[in-house]
Amino acid sequence: HARLSTERARQTRDPVPVVAAAIADETRFLAFDEMMVTNSPDAMILSRLFTALIEGGTTIVTTSNRPPRDLYKNGLNREHFLPFIALIEARLDVLALNGPVDYRRDRLGSQDTWLVPNGAAATADLSAAFFRLTDHEVTEPIPSEDLRVQGRTLHVPKALKGVAVFSFRKLCGEARGAADYLAVARRFHTVILVGVPVLGPENRNEAARFVQLIDALYEHKVKLLAAADAQPDQLYPAGDGRFEFQRTVSRLEEMRSDEYLCQGHGTA
Repeated sequence: HARLSTERARQTRDPVPVVAAAIADETRFLAFDEMMVTNSPDAMILSRLFTALIEGGTTIVTTSNRPPRDLYKNGLNREHFLPFIALIEARLDVLALNGPVDYRRDRLGSQDTWLVPNGAAATADLSAAFFRLTDHEVTEPIPSEDLRVQGRTLHVPKALKGVAVFSFRKLCGEARGAADYLAVARRFHTVILVGVPVLGPENRNEAARFVQLIDALYEHKVKLLAAADAQPDQLYPAGDGRFEFQRTVSRLEEMRSDEYLCQGHGTA
C-alpha cells in the first residue's frame, strides 16, 4: 500500500504493474504471512500484484487460515478474483496444515485459560498470552480487522495472526447472531475475551448470545482465553435458560483441558 501511494503521488496512471515489477526485480523469494482478503479494492490489488509476481518468476510462500477456494468468499465482485484463485491452485502447491495437533498450545505453557476475577492481573496475563501467540512487539501498535457478515461489519478491535481480542460487552452485549459468531470461529484460531460478568435474569439476551458464541468456538475448536468475574459454573446462577446453560458450562470446562487445547483449528 505504501508503494502504491508513492506511485499515485507521482501520478502514475496504473501503479500496480510498476510496483509489481519493482518487487520482482529485488525479490526472488517472497514469504507472505496470513493472506486474507476482506474488501473489493484489496482483492483487486492482491490479485493483480501476485499474478504479476508469479508470472514474473518470483517464488512465493504464503500462509492463510482459508484454502484458496475460500479466499474473499461471498465478497463483492468476487468473480473478478476467481482467476487469481485458479492461478494459485495451478501454479502453487497448496498444503493443508490443519493437523490433529496444534503446537501453539506450547506457547500457552501452563497458563490457565479462564482467569478470575476481571482486573489488572487478568488483563496483564491475557496481554502476555497475546504477545506470545503472535510474536508481536509490545511497543508496536496492534492491528484491527473488520469481518463482513451478511452485509454487516463486525469490528475486531485487535486481530493478528489468527488471534482476536474482544470485550464481552461488544461481542455479547450488542445485538448479534449465530452468523457473527460463526464468522469469528472460522476466521480465528484463538479468541481472547475480557470483561465476562456474572449474568442474572436481566441478562438473558447476553446469556443467550454467550451460549451461541461458545457453541461456535467449541465446534470449530477455537481456543478461548477469558477474564471473568466467576468460574463457568457460577456465571449464570439464575435466569431464563439456566438449565440449558449447563451445557455451555460443560463446554467451557472442556475447552480448558489439554486435550481440547492441543486440537487443530476447524471443524472435524
